[in-house]
Amino acid sequence: MAKTKSAFFCQNCGYESAKWLGQCPSCKTWNSFVEEVVEKKGSSRTPEWRSTTAKTSKKTNKAAIIHEIVYKEEDRILTPDKEFNRVLGGGIVPGSLVLIGGEPGIGKSTLMLQLALTIAHMKTLYISGEESEQQLKMRAERLVQNSKANCFILTETALSNIFKQVEQVQPDLLIVDSIQTLHSSNIESAPGSVSQVRECTAELLRFAKETNTPVFIVGHITKEGSIAGPKVLEHMVDTVMQFEGDRHHIYRILRAVKNRFGSASELGIYEMQGSGLREVSNPSEIMLAQRDDPVSGVAIAAMLEGIRPLLIEVQALVSTSAFGTPQRTSTGFDAKRLNMILAVLEKKLGFRLSSQDVFVNIAGGLRVEDPAIDLAVAAAVISSQQDIPLSNKIVFAGEIGLSGEIRAVNRIDQRIAEASKLGFDGIFISKFNTKGINIKKANIGIRPVATLEDVFRALFG
Repeated sequence: MAKTKSAFFCQNCGYESAKWLGQCPSCKTWNSFVEEVVEKKGSSRTPEWRSTTAKTSKKTNKAAIIHEIVYKEEDRILTPDKEFNRVLGGGIVPGSLVLIGGEPGIGKSTLMLQLALTIAHMKTLYISGEESEQQLKMRAERLVQNSKANCFILTETALSNIFKQVEQVQPDLLIVDSIQTLHSSNIESAPGSVSQVRECTAELLRFAKETNTPVFIVGHITKEGSIAGPKVLEHMVDTVMQFEGDRHHIYRILRAVKNRFGSASELGIYEMQGSGLREVSNPSEIMLAQRDDPVSGVAIAAMLEGIRPLLIEVQALVSTSAFGTPQRTSTGFDAKRLNMILAVLEKKLGFRLSSQDVFVNIAGGLRVEDPAIDLAVAAAVISSQQDIPLSNKIVFAGEIGLSGEIRAVNRIDQRIAEASKLGFDGIFISKFNTKGINIKKANIGIRPVATLEDVFRALFG
């Protein structure tokens, strides 16, 4: 009887060990090792994907001097979804392997099936290991009516059978939903294990590079929010995208975490409707609440996400603390940065916030890391504490330093242009950002300030 070979793998990073370990030597995670059957004794390991198609071109690579290499701009495949093209860096790159992760029920399968149904000029093979053909047909009729796309559906989990169908169909685009359901005959462990996920991804990567066919794979995420499987999975693929949002809200955010062919800080915004995902071309309008009268504790900030300017609403609530220790709660904003801003307000401007609860929220469910919204946070906090409403026609864009100075932020001209386009009357910026800007010819009132004292003197007198 053939003897099986087993090994222990770290579920976090994929580190392999001959015996069980309490702590992973690679990623220092505790209790992450699981035993998996690797292969049977005497079994010959052959690749699932064999290069037999006409599209394959085998060649022997040779070393070349870098200045003799001829660079050619990569031809990208444009999709009808402009938000999707933006996140990818300008379109789909042929031969790329793209990983899309997100919470269950957030809309990953809807996004991928909608993409397959709307690309009419490409032959697409959609592989599902989680749904039947009838379920996919029902969803397709709901998403796209009378679709003329050349889309093939395959419900299969065995990697060898998938590649047999790939050779017959010869698709221009391959979509796999999801990578955790596939299994290779070379590995004896169960589908979704570290070994299976790594092996199946390696085979799909080999297929993508040899045939120059773009491949999209959908991945599950863990309860911590990271993509399930070994961390090496994210290193193997060319692009990693996260599909984020709250299932109780209609807006979804597609964010690029890693991108070898473009910016890794782009995002696309969608609206989940009964007929599928709709692109939101102007997200600033949906992020700003429509109110007849201004209210206290609300300020508008001009931020950048990648190269895209956005105007967001910063909400703050300051109230008397009923307990000995005041609360500091922020949603969508760094809590440590909020504590720093509150300390600067108390030290430099004399506002007594140490005995009051402070709550800060970024409207729309966004998570913001741009330091340019510091000034809007400070203005919203003081507006709530003094119960004095700010004008809803004023925008803030500035970083706050520890000495109370307003520091310059990057790409200020794009922030000003976005505020002017949406009809705002004025914008507070750092006076060190005014170089190269003609304040008199601007379509919006630009108010350069140097310190927090200048800002609150102009706002509250």
